[in-house]
Amino acid sequence: MPIKYVPFIPEPVEGQAVLGNFNRILRYKGADDVSMTLQRGMPLYEMEKQETVGENADGNMVIRGECVSACAYLKEQGIQVDLVYIDPPFASGADYAKKVYVRRNPKVAEAIVQAEQELDIDELKVFEEKMYGDVWDKEKYLNWMYENLMAIKSVMSENASIYVHIDWHIGHYVKILLDEVFGEDNFRNEITWVRTASHNDSKQNYSRVKDSIFFYSRSEEYPFNIQYTPYTEEYIADEWTKAPSGRYYKFENMLDPQNKMAAYDFHGTVARWRTTPEKFEELWNAPQTEVPNSHGRVRLGKNGKPIKRCRIVFMDELPGVPLNDNWSDIAYVAGRSAESANYSTQKPESLLNRIITSSSNENMIVADFFGGSGVTAAVANKQGRRFIHADIGLNSIQTTRDRLIADDAEFDVLEIKDGVQLYRNPVQTMDKIKSLIPGLKNEDSLDSFWEGAISDSKLGTIPVYVPNLMDSASKLLDKVTMNRIIHQAIPELDNDIKKVIVYYIDIIDEVEIMNFIKEDDSTTVEIELRDLKSILDDVVISDYAEFHAEEIAGGYAVAIDKFMSDRVLSKIAEFNQKAFLNSSAKKPYKPIEITEEGLELIEFLSLDCTATGGEWHSDSEIKIDKNGYVIVDGNKTKEFWDGYIRSTKKPLRLKIRNICGDETVWEV
Repeated sequence: MPIKYVPFIPEPVEGQAVLGNFNRILRYKGADDVSMTLQRGMPLYEMEKQETVGENADGNMVIRGECVSACAYLKEQGIQVDLVYIDPPFASGADYAKKVYVRRNPKVAEAIVQAEQELDIDELKVFEEKMYGDVWDKEKYLNWMYENLMAIKSVMSENASIYVHIDWHIGHYVKILLDEVFGEDNFRNEITWVRTASHNDSKQNYSRVKDSIFFYSRSEEYPFNIQYTPYTEEYIADEWTKAPSGRYYKFENMLDPQNKMAAYDFHGTVARWRTTPEKFEELWNAPQTEVPNSHGRVRLGKNGKPIKRCRIVFMDELPGVPLNDNWSDIAYVAGRSAESANYSTQKPESLLNRIITSSSNENMIVADFFGGSGVTAAVANKQGRRFIHADIGLNSIQTTRDRLIADDAEFDVLEIKDGVQLYRNPVQTMDKIKSLIPGLKNEDSLDSFWEGAISDSKLGTIPVYVPNLMDSASKLLDKVTMNRIIHQAIPELDNDIKKVIVYYIDIIDEVEIMNFIKEDDSTTVEIELRDLKSILDDVVISDYAEFHAEEIAGGYAVAIDKFMSDRVLSKIAEFNQKAFLNSSAKKPYKPIEITEEGLELIEFLSLDCTATGGEWHSDSEIKIDKNGYVIVDGNKTKEFWDGYIRSTKKPLRLKIRNICGDETVWEV
């Protein structure tokens, strides 16, 4: 249950009603629900610190939690951000998966023999696991996006900017939303990022190779540092003239383009010049150049007087071509790229470097509320900015944490205790929830609002509602959600429906909701409330490990003798079954096999030598990459893992992360 509700931005853009323009244009369902949610406020939950890395004097944060709750925490703490970049789901209808690589077993002699040979990626044992689902209907997506944008605006400073990265699936609708939230006058650019070369995989339309990045400011005053790109040979040949000395020059127009300046006589030519007489005189009195028919830095006509294109500029004195809104010089992150973090939808550092350098200054706070692989936080740290990374997925938090450790960043790892973090990511949690609800089956006749139905011998079909964990508005059962269930969802059911079941992750007050249902006499359908956490309490199983500690020269070592993870093994069994069913003579069955020790299932180990409980202190850590090489305290090596983790101080606790991302802690 939330501690309290934190207000969104209290007033809409001047002259615009909340959702007024947008709802008038699209007439989409659920707009009233969003208005009620905005009036209620952002739910503020308890925030738990998981780990502190370094001194973290700048207050950098890596937050596990969804956008609205993260913004509620920041606003409650009085923290304002100066630049926001978000790369939210695109409403593409796709599920995004992480490739999970089985590591080498350090106790197998063959792995040691191959220590000098890096296997090709395709030869590694790998399976996939869903990270998150980008599966929305348009109305739900727009409701969700509007709430998120209002939450983000609530924590932006008055001079802040926001970049929203989107693609063709929903981008034109999001542009209208952004106009509504930030104001049409604060729209600055639609940046086109040509992310890849064209493919010949489209038969009935042009290949799609670009994304859109919408750039808005909070107000008319905002930081912007113009970036430049090098001159191309074609541009030089078309625009510049080569002087005898080898220097390139050209002429610039000195007339006022808006005709606002008062006309005056400049050495015989009367015109509305674009600069003051004093500054113009400085050009006239500058040292003479080798340009023919000129005086100082001013070009003269045949009559010996200045002409309109009269300012002489030299290419070697200019920084380059001012960056425009068509970015075709930044490549996407390929799977074999050294930058790759094995994370779906990962964006290149050069893209974020350009955005952060352009729209922020040193020590400003840069935030990403759909942080993914952590590229925004990583680049912000390298550019001397403070950073806030938030994401609902545990894999995102782990990937970002490890990435920042390698960059010697300092930060806190925080977790919002909102009841959503039941598993590694929302997709896995939703799949597990559906499999654990007794008798739940898909029912094609029901609207997508209902997850499915249960058949009852007396009551017939009982529709079941399960909250979408990606949607902050639905995870909390409050009067807004219940009002929608009673007045929108139930009326659309068949007349013979006698009962519905409503599951919830969190609830404002069960008695209050039950009274709300009783007081509303618009339906005779029975509504039963059920807590989702009650069906998950008995299925959260930790991994199993056998280990022993040893004193060694210079410190201590913990040897991992055996490791087992039921959840990872079940994923491997599922993969093997599919591989067997899809096998053929050309594609023989090759199962993933795990040794008895099970050390192939370990990705990361950490020792806490400081405390036996509470916040984690990573005094020593190693990460095993997909090729089996170890990264020791963020430093890459070409050594294989030997089954140990070492520390200079006596270890008190051991943390092991399996290859799917589950972490378990043991006392040493």
